[in-house]
Amino acid sequence: MAISKDRKEELVGVYGELLGQATGFVLADYKGISVKQVNAMRDKLREVDGAYVIVKNTLFKIALKEAGWPIPDDMLAGPTGVIFGAANFPAVAKVSLGFIKDYEGQFSIKGGVMTGQILTSQQVDAVSSLPSLDELRAQLIGLISQPASGLAGVINSAVAAVPQVLQAYVSKNEAA
Repeated sequence: MAISKDRKEELVGVYGELLGQATGFVLADYKGISVKQVNAMRDKLREVDGAYVIVKNTLFKIALKEAGWPIPDDMLAGPTGVIFGAANFPAVAKVSLGFIKDYEGQFSIKGGVMTGQILTSQQVDAVSSLPSLDELRAQLIGLISQPASGLAGVINSAVAAVPQVLQAYVSKNEAA
């Protein structure tokens, strides 16, 4: 069924809006996935600030070009679902790879794009093993607070020793 020119422009606009909010996206091949399964995927992706959209390849290429993203031509063949990651792309990649296990034989990762770099499916897998943004923040806070807590311990020990030194000085003077 042919799509009207207005509908095509609308779809390019929707794709462009999603690309404008995304830090990366995963391209997936889907075959035989039911609407119920797609909705379950979308629910999981919303939890990590992601979105799943089935795209028309030619229109998606136009949106990529307009948004200044690289165009992975070889990955935009056949049915294509795009999983957009807004703020936490590693978490979105991790959830995307979980779909392969959930829908074995019906869902596969073609590749992706992150920060202007085209990724193979193996690289998407590597990105999925990166810590999430929240995990990185927690690690950074731990690294910053660890030396500070050690310094606080040293200062507390020194402050606690002052009365002992004074008491020893007083005791020595009283004995003399």
